[in-house]
Amino acid sequence: MSQLTDGQTVVDEAGHVRQGEELDVASLLPWLNSQLPHLNGTPKVTQYAGGASNWTYCLTFNEATSPDNEVILRRGPAGTKAKGAHDMGREYRLQAALKPVYKYVPEMLAHCEDKGVIGAEFYIMEKFNGIIPRKNMPRDLPLSTQDTRTLCENALDSLIELHKVDYQAADLSHIAKGSGYAQRQIDGWITRYHKARTWNVPKANYICDWLQANLPDNEHICLTHNDFRFDNLVLDAHEPTHIIGVLDWELATLGDPLMDLGNSLAYWVQADDDRLAKSTRRQPTHLNGMYTRKEVIAYYLDKTGFKADNVAFYEVYGLFRLAAIAQQIYYRYHHKQTNNPAFKNIWFFVHYLLWQCRKAIKGTR
Repeated sequence: MSQLTDGQTVVDEAGHVRQGEELDVASLLPWLNSQLPHLNGTPKVTQYAGGASNWTYCLTFNEATSPDNEVILRRGPAGTKAKGAHDMGREYRLQAALKPVYKYVPEMLAHCEDKGVIGAEFYIMEKFNGIIPRKNMPRDLPLSTQDTRTLCENALDSLIELHKVDYQAADLSHIAKGSGYAQRQIDGWITRYHKARTWNVPKANYICDWLQANLPDNEHICLTHNDFRFDNLVLDAHEPTHIIGVLDWELATLGDPLMDLGNSLAYWVQADDDRLAKSTRRQPTHLNGMYTRKEVIAYYLDKTGFKADNVAFYEVYGLFRLAAIAQQIYYRYHHKQTNNPAFKNIWFFVHYLLWQCRKAIKGTR
């Protein structure tokens, strides 16, 4: 195992607060002092670069004498929100219930429903000090091929561990319907895609019909994360193959574990993928030692004992879901609801994902 001489050089840190997303610290402090009186003084506020959906801040108190004096504040974005989206209360309560049975969840510290405090509902949680594996691993992080293989397996094991949690014993049966999950997901994503469709992307009827015709006969319901990627993991800065945290629980629900895996595989760009896939990579799954998508599926099925008669269904579902998400983003740009130039050519990526769906159906992906 490669050792770091100074883990702090690769620890993920927040940066400048984006314009228009500043926290009203003067309004926040009285509430914060009433909930967490050990946090003294006025904090330095920084913001994590991700968070295009929910906004995530780090509050660092200068009088801090322990790691407890750095906390994370998480809130929904400004503006109109779809019903059920950015539900900070649900995310807080789910993680609080999950923490005792799933060690990778940060500790929940306080929750505020009063939107008058900072303009939105929010919660405070423990800060994990570690490495977040984003598009590329930190330059100063020396991982061998075997280290990378171990990291990959540990990441998959942490997903498997989530899928094995007894959600009934954890008092989480109420968070979603559970039964009928696969049908609801397929119906829902087909509807969302068609509602967001613009003239320059396909109707995708063949893929939609194939998904409907290939729904799994057997249903297994468990806790699912639904956005399980390397850039939502936190690694130990001194043992970087070791997972210490799993972040971003907004989409967690009771669902099909293999569909959760399919969601992860849609983002899994491997070393021998084509140039377009590599241009969209947002996690270091291309490194020597990382599993290929087929190896991920084999490892997962072997470790869980789950049976999958039609593995392609889960891959196609993940890819089609991602295509629908991308198309929803492009729809906003197409109809001038946003002018972010990064969204201008997403329609082309939608074509690519649908092409990958057809390849997966044919078994050539």
